[in-house]
Amino acid sequence: MTTSETYRPGSGDLLLVVDPQNDFCPGGRLAVPGGDEVVPVVNRLAPHFAHVVLTQDWHPRGHLSFATSHPGARPFETIEVAYGAQILWPEHCVQGTRGAAFRDDLDIPHAQLVLRKGYHPTIDSYSAFYENDRRTATGLAGYLRERGLRRVFLAGLAFDFCVRYSAEDALHSGFEVVVVDDACRSIDVDSSEAATRAQFQTLGIACAQSSAIRGGAER
Repeated sequence: MTTSETYRPGSGDLLLVVDPQNDFCPGGRLAVPGGDEVVPVVNRLAPHFAHVVLTQDWHPRGHLSFATSHPGARPFETIEVAYGAQILWPEHCVQGTRGAAFRDDLDIPHAQLVLRKGYHPTIDSYSAFYENDRRTATGLAGYLRERGLRRVFLAGLAFDFCVRYSAEDALHSGFEVVVVDDACRSIDVDSSEAATRAQFQTLGIACAQSSAIRGGAER
């Protein structure tokens, strides 16, 4: 749902920056086309927000979601695992590697929390709120409630996976949600970008341009 509304972030607003990591940018192991282009947009957005959280994909070697963990499988195939369908990915964001690190040009020194996800060897994690089994919570919803935050603005990578599921889970957890469209990029597996936009429309999740976010709360 694209909106022309203007937003002025206040003390109850959070910028959630999803996975701005080397492996999701050109040259990385799971590069999102144009992924590096979100970083300057996010850097411009962040000063408008008193509260910023970063997420970081943080997989152990041999993670269930890696195609290399399944002999004969190829990246982007879908298999069935204990919690349902799982897309198999190239090895990416392995703990402690350069690919798992945040981009060097990311400049958000006032970010208050780095939330690592995907570190359980047998469960993938797209959302910042729940692992892919849909039962294992990350604790982010409680953290936001404890701090009195009510609205979540999302940016980062990839729009059609980790941003999508984080946005949907934020909504289902009771938060107002705005996705900053030009601060995201899609990987687009089997038309997943179009499916994401259709789902956002159905759920009433707003998509806004970064130019619509002005002013901001004091830090």
